[in-house]
Amino acid sequence: MNEKKHGHYESPNLGKLQAVEIDRKTTIFIALDADPVEAKQRYLFRNEPKAANPSF
Repeated sequence: MNEKKHGHYESPNLGKLQAVEIDRKTTIFIALDADPVEAKQRYLFRNEPKAANPSF
């Protein structure tokens, strides 16, 4: 009957972003004025596997 319409989503303008290659399969996009080395380090730090810490 009454179907909800999906919201309109606009994709980011890639012309205003710079690509930073993390590895062969991963690329992130950051602002033109951002530091690509820092962005890569932050990405790797956030996505590194956590060490198992058994606390029992």
